[in-house]
Amino acid sequence: MAHVHTGPETRLPAFGGEFQPGLYRSVETRKFANPAPLGLSAFALTTFVLSAVNLNTRGVTVPNIVVPLALGYGGLVQLLAGMWEMAVGNTFGATALSSYGGFWIAYGILLTPNWNILGEGGPYEDPAMGQSALAFFLTGWFIFTTIMLLCTLRSTIMFFMLFFTLDLCFLMLACGTYATSSGAMETSHTLHMAGGGFGMLAAFLAWYNAFAGIADSSNSFFLIPVFHFPWSEKGRENRINTKSERNQA
Repeated sequence: MAHVHTGPETRLPAFGGEFQPGLYRSVETRKFANPAPLGLSAFALTTFVLSAVNLNTRGVTVPNIVVPLALGYGGLVQLLAGMWEMAVGNTFGATALSSYGGFWIAYGILLTPNWNILGEGGPYEDPAMGQSALAFFLTGWFIFTTIMLLCTLRSTIMFFMLFFTLDLCFLMLACGTYATSSGAMETSHTLHMAGGGFGMLAAFLAWYNAFAGIADSSNSFFLIPVFHFPWSEKGRENRINTKSERNQA
């Protein structure tokens, strides 16, 4: 019980729709709306489209359709949402949304034909070297996502699962790209399909958390649960309230 919050800071119960698992400024006096659903929605749609390509849905295997989404919605809009998270005092949300916004902008540039970063005649004369370089890029994002994942362990199940599936997505795609650079094409195909599957799950979990942050009694006939971990702030609060109700009964 030594770590139970007893200080004067206001806290928002861990909630995926707020994109913040820990300390947070009071929502009653802030002048900004909650920017998390916007960033989550931008991330979700762009990830959904890329994951559909990674899964070879309807025979589509070329990912360049992602470029406009990566630069505009998943990139610019999510980056703006991250900056607005900074304005409302949410360090986790600002770091995550801004970083993934930067990821999509970088990935959009990577796929832009005029830049020709990985194509024929580009800086990587050896295609295997280009694939290894891309694998380094994806490995770095796997490491970053793992750090973000560790910061969700005291939040909600739906919030944790978003980062867990995204982490596995980056891991599968990185390993698949390493396999491509080594010439193991069958293994590469399997790993990229797995990455597409985990990416699709991450996209729908991002939409789920976005809806949780948008929906309230003024605009929706129902609210969706986010399932607080029993060791989270809200989980402890629920246990205390349940115990008090039983004692009163």
